[in-house]
Amino acid sequence: MKHPQQTSGLRVDVKELQGSPGSSETLDRTVGTPADFATVLIGIAEHSDLTLALRLDSVHEGVLATGTASAEVTGQCGRCLDPIGYPLTVDVVQLFSWPEKAEAGDADADEEEVRTVEEDLTVDLEPVLRDTMIPALPFTPVCREDCPGLCAQCGFRMEDDPEHAHEQIDPRFAELEKLKSQLES
Repeated sequence: MKHPQQTSGLRVDVKELQGSPGSSETLDRTVGTPADFATVLIGIAEHSDLTLALRLDSVHEGVLATGTASAEVTGQCGRCLDPIGYPLTVDVVQLFSWPEKAEAGDADADEEEVRTVEEDLTVDLEPVLRDTMIPALPFTPVCREDCPGLCAQCGFRMEDDPEHAHEQIDPRFAELEKLKSQLES
């Protein structure tokens, strides 16, 4: 197995694989994470390490990239707003069609987006990683499953005092409360 030449960032040169179905190259590298690999509360910081362990196989249709991508996720708990962080590893499986195959059209093209090898015989891994890693992030991240969060009325951290509460009188019963106090006096 050869190692593909690195171009810039997440672009990988696949010239050696063209016209050689059955040949493969390994891609083991750490690159800086592009911008906006995140949701509102959690994500992968821009320029942080994004580790790729991929195998690029030349197949008749194009280049098949398989392997894993790993990075450190950082953000805030959606309940208490404490900082959280953990490692994330996702599986990557993507076929990049040769330009001439993509132009010829494919019946499967209607079902999903077809990614292609660029005219300069490189593949851009950024859109694939973005489409794989961002959906793997939790919609509402939590520091732990039983995190009590913050008080909805005053923002007090409920973990510091689980008995914290506010007396709430249902406004529908406010008039009855007044009537009760009048009757008692």
